[in-house]
Amino acid sequence: MGNSSTTVNAASQSLDPSGPARMSDVARLAGVSKMTVSRVLAGHSVALATRERVQQAIDELGYVADAAAGALSSGRSEFVAVLVPSLASSNFSDTVRGLTAALEPQGLQLLLGDTDYDLDREERLVRSMLRHQPRCVALTGAQHTAATRTLLVRSGIPVVEMWDLPSDPIDAVVGFSNAKAAREMVRYLQARGYRRIGFIGGAGDLDRRGYERLKGYRQEIRALSLGEPRVVRLGDSPITMSHGAPALDALLDQWPDTDAVMCVSDMSAFGAIMQCHRRGLSVPDDIAVAGFGNFEVSACSHPTITTVSVDAHGIGYRTGETLLAALNGHRAQDRAHTKVNIDYTVIARESA
Repeated sequence: MGNSSTTVNAASQSLDPSGPARMSDVARLAGVSKMTVSRVLAGHSVALATRERVQQAIDELGYVADAAAGALSSGRSEFVAVLVPSLASSNFSDTVRGLTAALEPQGLQLLLGDTDYDLDREERLVRSMLRHQPRCVALTGAQHTAATRTLLVRSGIPVVEMWDLPSDPIDAVVGFSNAKAAREMVRYLQARGYRRIGFIGGAGDLDRRGYERLKGYRQEIRALSLGEPRVVRLGDSPITMSHGAPALDALLDQWPDTDAVMCVSDMSAFGAIMQCHRRGLSVPDDIAVAGFGNFEVSACSHPTITTVSVDAHGIGYRTGETLLAALNGHRAQDRAHTKVNIDYTVIARESA
């Protein structure tokens, strides 16, 4: 494989890096015919060394076979590929509804995928969806595998990253700073007289929005000279109501004098409040509890939950508008990156 690898790498220098890779590009890079590439893609019998050379070229180019080739004269479907981390979250469901409201009147339908907070799964879904030649792509977050970025950049179609403000966007962005929103919540709690403020969130880093909220909490605790951060990271994403009770117990076991806790989401905040009731603690008299997201449960809880409100439906709708504008505009390489900042606010309720 040493010689074939050298051949592929040398050939790649002569290829045009702009635009989506074609089968002819793979064939030229691998030094084989288009028929051979087709046989490899179809899983037909091909010599092992040739198959490996073709696969190396496919990986290097980020080539995606077109499952809908010839279906439409435009070569594109009327689908928009949309990826969210969890359809169980009402926030992401609202985002999908916002996208639908913006795109459906224009004759576009959603091709929807649930990544389950897994970047490798996101990559597989992107690769699969691009085979159906969507008009554009909307995906959640700013963190992706290198292969996912390559696939999306080479696709040449409009791409919007939602819910974050990445420093190095693929194309357009519709989102907000989760870190700044978390800092605003800490300032709110400090202004209400709380000084020993904890944070409970998930144990993993796959939920980058949760990670950014934790980062914002740490930054503001130090900025306000409120001592060392009191952090409990417990459970995998997505965080649910059942996460709140053991996380609160762990927080109070380590820092029993904690007078307020900021939770990564309203779901864990609700679980924490229920555990306070079981422990005989009054919220907010003994300990204040704040959430994030303004989920429906935050207004139905007893006490109602102080939270950060983000317009999830609006994120979806503005993403749809951004995609439509891009489809009616210029080629990706001629467009300036669009960045749409979504407003957020602290909703003061009974829990803090």
